[in-house]
Amino acid sequence: MKRFASLGLFILTGSLFFLSCKTQKNAKQFDNSSKEVLDIINLVNNKWQSTHSPEQRSFWDVAAYQTGNMEAYAITKNEKYRQYAEAWAGCNNWKGATSDDTAEWKYSYGEKPEFVLFGDWQCCFQTYVDLYDLEKDEKKIARAKQVMEYEMATSKNDYWWWADGLYMVMPVMVKLHKVTQNPKYLNKMHEYFEYANSIMYDSSEKLYYRDARYVFPAHKTVNGKKDFWARGNGWVFAALAKVLKDLPVNDLHRSEYITKFTGMAKALKTLQQPDGYWSRSLQDAEHAPGPETSGTAFFTYGLMWGMDNGYLDKNEFLPVVKKSWTYLSKTAMQQDGTIGYVQPIGDRAIPGQVVDKNSTANFGVGAFLLAACEIHRYLGK
Repeated sequence: MKRFASLGLFILTGSLFFLSCKTQKNAKQFDNSSKEVLDIINLVNNKWQSTHSPEQRSFWDVAAYQTGNMEAYAITKNEKYRQYAEAWAGCNNWKGATSDDTAEWKYSYGEKPEFVLFGDWQCCFQTYVDLYDLEKDEKKIARAKQVMEYEMATSKNDYWWWADGLYMVMPVMVKLHKVTQNPKYLNKMHEYFEYANSIMYDSSEKLYYRDARYVFPAHKTVNGKKDFWARGNGWVFAALAKVLKDLPVNDLHRSEYITKFTGMAKALKTLQQPDGYWSRSLQDAEHAPGPETSGTAFFTYGLMWGMDNGYLDKNEFLPVVKKSWTYLSKTAMQQDGTIGYVQPIGDRAIPGQVVDKNSTANFGVGAFLLAACEIHRYLGK
């Protein structure tokens, strides 16, 4: 009997040793330790916050940065990061677009107060809900609930007519469902997602066009190929990761979100450039050559999250992320913590557009922080 017990202990010890060695081998694929990645997160976020006031509008670009800032807070517990987000939310009165007259609310593109239903004004609600989760105060999510519940009460389903909109709003809806347990959030989210897929998703390539204007063959790259914009696909891929993170395990459409997510991951793996980044037009690197950070960072975040949470195989995808993180941490990140090579605000890959180490933007910093935080989680396990 003792012999069998000893044999069992030997096998268990050997298995644990094997798993430990495998984990160490995977970790060594990164040039940074978890402590070094933490230092990078702080360097980048401190640099941004020291040079940009939190008192800025609640439009998508600032709101996308704040999603990265909140991830940095979750990792570091640095109260300065939470306070920065609170100051931003407070100066916007915890609102997106500010009109209170529902009769004038619109959801086409617009930066004026009446475009309340336009998703670019709803991305801010992600951070408001995150701040509410840290300290319950109904004022933080009152406007978010008002806007989204008004929207869901309409008969429209075409709110997400551009790829970016999926990142702006899908995480909002799943977060608000988590708070309210109102099933309409998940039902309507899927309804809107179905519409977005019907106009933007290429089922053969497993990728998204930025919007209906760019669907092949009506629109092509300079070399006659399909034009899948990197950042546009980055928004979608990161959105799906965020949705799966908070979606109930028994949600009726969970398998569909997983299929879209894993399908994109496999497509993206084949399109990575040798230097670790993804080109601005995913299938035609010559269309707008050179590195680009925002799309690359969103892909890195999604791929690492997928591995961390069991949706993607580490043996298949860890080498991809190792290469993309090398690009992000050694080329995109400058010595002072500035994040470069971020394509400016736009809606497509533009031939001839200059994107270099001095090209930075708030949403690019947010995407970088998402990626870095997920890699820190992996290395810290």
